[in-house]
Amino acid sequence: MGNTLGLAPMGTLPRRGPRREEPLPNPGSFDELHRLCKDVFPAQMEGVKLVVNKVLSSHFQVAHTVHVSALSLPGYHLHAAYAGDWQLSPTEVFPTVVGDMDSSGSLNAQILLLLAERLRAKAVFQTQQAKFLTWQFDGEYRGDDYTATLTLGNPDLIGESVIMVAHFLQSLTHRLVLGGELVYHRRPGEEGAILTLAGKYSAVHWVATLNVGSGGAHASYYHRANEQVQVGVEFEANTRLQDTTFSFGYHLTLPQANMVFRGLVDSNWCVGAVLEKKMPPLPVTLALGAFLNHWRNRFHCGFSITVG
Repeated sequence: MGNTLGLAPMGTLPRRGPRREEPLPNPGSFDELHRLCKDVFPAQMEGVKLVVNKVLSSHFQVAHTVHVSALSLPGYHLHAAYAGDWQLSPTEVFPTVVGDMDSSGSLNAQILLLLAERLRAKAVFQTQQAKFLTWQFDGEYRGDDYTATLTLGNPDLIGESVIMVAHFLQSLTHRLVLGGELVYHRRPGEEGAILTLAGKYSAVHWVATLNVGSGGAHASYYHRANEQVQVGVEFEANTRLQDTTFSFGYHLTLPQANMVFRGLVDSNWCVGAVLEKKMPPLPVTLALGAFLNHWRNRFHCGFSITVG
């Protein structure tokens, strides 16, 4: 009797192949663990600032900044940046050279290089007029699901002093990242090391990060409520200074009005807010900020104009 139901024999049924698991993502840099939460908080503003940006070519741009403040002397800064042709992401271009010089001749400079597909290098220099203050060299290797970084700060072979910082991050799942930081410093008559453990959990709409070590603790929580509202909570404890700080910040975007509002409240009785307003079709951005510390009875405000 034939197969009247039209079913295929058992031996000819197609078999499902094994599910291919997606590879784990790279966790990024150790310095960017708390970046989402920190971007919610407003930047301190004081005095009047004028910034003029000028793009000279697809690789080179400059910026002129004039700052007038009641707390310090008026200052001028010249900022120049060069970006190469190798673009790995919208925010990563190699090689990159960035420099900032003020009216007194002090210089801050950074050089970013891509030595290989996964190996990056960075050099940072800081001078005060004709005297070197800081020189730092970083090497970062980014694997498929981990990142390892080694930093040398102010190496002095003659004075036998150096600061070494090692970072390592590993993606355990698509949401969980664990790692650590080891800071070693040495100078004549003093030597020590500090170990810090770190963890980061990323959900669809929120990110929680924690750093714990002998030097203290740093915890942050970032939540994106919708396209317009973002909030962040940050807690920092320093065992050496015996000080703890709790901060709450929020970020409000009003696209129809071309406005961005950021505010903060912390445990030191400090409140602050910054309002940014773009003026299309003109390439002008206005910013107004005010900060009040109730505990120390201090108030300062600022206003800035950015062109370009």
